[in-house]
Parts: sequence; structure tokens; C-alpha cells
Amino acid sequence: MIIPEWTIAELQAKMESGELTARQVVELYLRRIEAVDKAGPFLNSIIEVNREALEIAEKLDAERRAGKVRGALHGIPILLKDNIDTADQMQTTAGSLALEGHYAARDAFIVRQLRKAGAVILGKTNLSEWANFRGKRSVSGWSSRGGLTRNPYALDRSACGSSSGSGAAVAANLAVAAVGTETDGSIICPSHTNGIVGIKPTLGLLSRNGIIPIAHSQDTPGPMARTVRDAAILLGAMTGIDLEDPATRLSRKRSLSNYVRALDYDGLKGARIGVARNMAGSNPKVLKVFENALVVMRQLGAVVIDPADVPNFDKFGASELEVLYYEFKADLNRYLRSLPEEARVHSLEDVLRFNEEHASQVMPYFGQEHMIAAQAKGSLREKRYKDALAKNLRLTRKDGIDRVMRQHKLDALVVPSGGPAWMIDLVNGDPHSDDIESTSPAAVAGYPHITVPAGYVFGLPVGISFFGKAWQEADLIRYAYAFEQATQYRRAPAFLPSARLNP
Repeated sequence: MIIPEWTIAELQAKMESGELTARQVVELYLRRIEAVDKAGPFLNSIIEVNREALEIAEKLDAERRAGKVRGALHGIPILLKDNIDTADQMQTTAGSLALEGHYAARDAFIVRQLRKAGAVILGKTNLSEWANFRGKRSVSGWSSRGGLTRNPYALDRSACGSSSGSGAAVAANLAVAAVGTETDGSIICPSHTNGIVGIKPTLGLLSRNGIIPIAHSQDTPGPMARTVRDAAILLGAMTGIDLEDPATRLSRKRSLSNYVRALDYDGLKGARIGVARNMAGSNPKVLKVFENALVVMRQLGAVVIDPADVPNFDKFGASELEVLYYEFKADLNRYLRSLPEEARVHSLEDVLRFNEEHASQVMPYFGQEHMIAAQAKGSLREKRYKDALAKNLRLTRKDGIDRVMRQHKLDALVVPSGGPAWMIDLVNGDPHSDDIESTSPAAVAGYPHITVPAGYVFGLPVGISFFGKAWQEADLIRYAYAFEQATQYRRAPAFLPSARLNP
């Protein structure tokens, strides 16, 4: 089933002219999911489709005929990662059999915002189980409920985690866009390895209420799309102050409901862009793509400061993990306690027990070492936790990103998003050899980060990342859009069995 890679604007034009209805659009994407995801290449990126999607689309069509169009997302099919609550006939499980059969009592805040904007929630995407925070030798894109998601550019390669299904589905044109979540890398990595745009926003720009958590000091949802414009539209639709997520209060007067205003073909002209050379790694093929990207930025009028190394970018790994353990225990227990009595699990301890009792189904490839370590932690009042959190924020903010940006008077930093997708290895799990560090400083600081396609290595996508200080989403979108429009590097995947290894 082949359909064009329509943008949000193109679909709106077709629906406005009467060439297509929202119902017809949903039907087309559902047929493509059957042909590409459930058969054919068998990406396995969709864990569940929304049985109410056609009915929702029909109601939105009726609104359009009556002269009511809610906005840019009216009638647009959007996918959600399966750790985001939806009060409908779809489950919310974080990919875990321990939560199979869990139907949320109400929508997550960002889902309410999307429905209000007229989006059609088309389905839920597969993910790395528990958002990739279960075992130390995990296989990205695998969950006990959903199985293994594969990369549409080379089917034996990883779609990266934990928003693997969202990345692969958008790249394969199974929906217009999707929502992922990130604690550290889980939007950026699956976006860049699947050749799409991903935005990890400032902590607090988007509510986390109704999302199965890892750690409140780093968790955030974010948009994943094939173009910067579509990602910007989706980001704006999800913003809003949520009284049940105190972090969103900080976004008052700092967020935009329309990030499309930031799009500018000349957006890089005069911008001071620092090259985080010490985070760029040593892969010569990736560095060649990166150097070409820097040439383009200079041609577009950017003032490129090279190097502009980020201090302390590799000095907080242990303290970050310490914070994640503490917060995972506290935050997951809070979420699980809210589940109805008939749910299988109501605490992290229950999850550990369930996994052990169903090990052949739940843990055939890797264990639950991270969960065990988290369960051993105490409360968030402990000095050890508070000290680790303070260290993280100091090294990533004041003595990290803030310092280098102030020193060189930078508008943003740029770095390769990562290496090309690795081979799927169910025996050994994900490799740990990629020396590119694009995600952790911004993730731990709670600062924004956007990845945009920048080229290919043996046919596998490679992205570049723009990141900066808090609430700089509009600036980063402007820079990424200017680069995207000047280069147009993204091309649709061919669902090859393996990467093109001929030069």
C-alpha cells in the first residue's frame, strides 16, 4: 500500500478542497499499517490501532462541513507511544505484559490537548519495554507485549529506543507524525536513526501527567515527524499549563502555541553556532557528514565557532544513573498505585515479582537489573539522592551548557546526533561502542534538543543536533528548519533487508 508522504499542510489542503476526508485519510493509513507494519517488511512498530479512529474522523469531517476547523491538526492521524494514557479502547502498557489489560481512566494531558486540536489518535507505537529502563543489556525496540520493532532503512538494524516504534512508524509513513518520550536519548536516537525530525523540549514545556514515568527530573514527551514544520505544529498543539504537573508552570509566558512562527529560510543567518567538538565522537564517516553540515551552515550565514567544547559533558554518568534509580522507584510507584484494584501490579516490587514469575515471556533476552537497583533505593528525602541531583544540574547547566554558551556568546550548540543504526543483536543486546554523546547534557539539564536529517552512511540515516538553554525551542526550530530547507537530505526508506555496504 503506497501513499504519498503527505505533510500536515498538504493533508489540510486536500481535506479543505474536498479531495479527501479525514475518514479516507485514516483508512489509507490503516491499510498501510496492515501492508507494511503487520505484513510485507513487517516493521512491527504499531502495538495497537485505535478501533475508534474512523468514528472520530467522521465526527471531525462533520465539524469541517459545518464550518468548524479546530486548527492545523484537524483530522490529522497521530500515533502515540504506548506509555501515554488514552481513555479509550487502547491499552497503556509501556510494552510490558505486567500491564497488559490496563485501560487508562482518563487521557494524559497532552492527549487531551491533541484531541482538542482535532488530531485523530490512530494508534499506539511499540517501544523498548518500560522505556528502556529494565535491564542493563537491553535490546532497543523490544517489548514483551509488542515484540521487536525494526528499522525501515535496513530491517536487520535497530530502530533505537525507547521511542523506537514512533520513529520507525513515522519514517515508514504509517502516520503523519507521532509522539515519543525521552529521559535521555529516547526521542533523539530513534528520530535520527530513522531519518526523521525529533524535538526533546525543555522540561516543563509539555506535561508528563498521564505518562508512565522513569524520572521526573528528566522525563518529557516530544514530537517526531518527517519535517521540521510538522514537528513544530505538533509541539505547539501539546503545550499548556497543567496543574497536575507543577513543572509546566515554568512554561507560562515562555511557550508558544504556534511554533510555526519560528520557521525561517534565513534562520541561520547571523546565528552563532558552537561546535561541541568534544561530544562529536571519532567515527570518520559520521564526522564527514557533520563537516558537510557545518559547511552548509556557514553558507547559510551562520557564525560557526569551532570548537566550542561543552565542559563536564562526561562527568555525571554515575550521578545521573543514581538519580534515575531513586526517581524511577518513587515515580513508578506513584503511577502504579493509581491503577484500579484489578490491575496485575501496583508497585515496582509487584513488577519485579511478575517478571520473575513470567521470565520466559518477559525476560527471554535480558534481565531487570535497573529495576532491581531502583527497588533497593530509599526515599527522595535521602541526602545521597539530593546530592546526586544537585551535581547533575550543576555540571550540565551552570558548569556545562550555560558556561560554554556564555563564554562564546552562542545562540546554540551543534553535534552529530549519533552513529548509524546498529545491527539488532538479541544475544548480546545493544552495543555500547558509539562514542558520540549528543543527548545526555541537554537531557539531564532539562534543556531543549532537536535532531534533523543530515545525510547517510551506507544508506543509513545520520542526523545533526541543535541544543541550547531552557526555552530555546523557537530558536532551535528556526536553525533546524533553515538547515533542512537548504539541504532536503531526508529520503524515504526502502525497507532493505540489510544496509547498502557497497561504497
